[in-house]
Amino acid sequence: MSNAGDNDLVAATLAGDRTAFDELVGRYQGKIYNLALRITGNTDDALDVSQAAFLKAYDNLGRFNPAHRFFSWIYRIGLNEALDVVGRRRRFADLDAEIPAAEAGPEDRMRGRESGRRLGAALGRLTPQYRAVIVLRHLHGLSYNEIAKVVGVPARTVKSRLFTARRELRRQLAAEGVEP
Repeated sequence: MSNAGDNDLVAATLAGDRTAFDELVGRYQGKIYNLALRITGNTDDALDVSQAAFLKAYDNLGRFNPAHRFFSWIYRIGLNEALDVVGRRRRFADLDAEIPAAEAGPEDRMRGRESGRRLGAALGRLTPQYRAVIVLRHLHGLSYNEIAKVVGVPARTVKSRLFTARRELRRQLAAEGVEP
């Protein structure tokens, strides 16, 4: 079934084929985990969120509207689960630093790790709503319309939140002496 579309896999799952849902999990587990990691800032929480998101999706698969993309639906569930964790725990951890290119020298790698650490820390200080739109746009490459569907707000609200979130990130990074 690896060539089957998402809607075909949903239909097969609803018809009793558990391997079809396994395929959906395989397609999106990494993306949901990465989303959760960027929102929660914690690997254990991200694993819990991704598992909870797929359990919730499986339990509610009959409510999925095939007129929409499964990708957007599961992202929305994952985002909500991650925001719930952040809301319950009220703590933020530094996000993993970006790994610099292999051809960079030791000083460049150190600067890259430090910049990544500072960017991750600044991202962690954003409100969950601002952090979510930054993660979805810049780390997952979603369009404004896709983000709007995932977050459940109009596209113009997504644009506004992105503008504000970017401005706040620039302000925080400038205060730390980092050029954005």
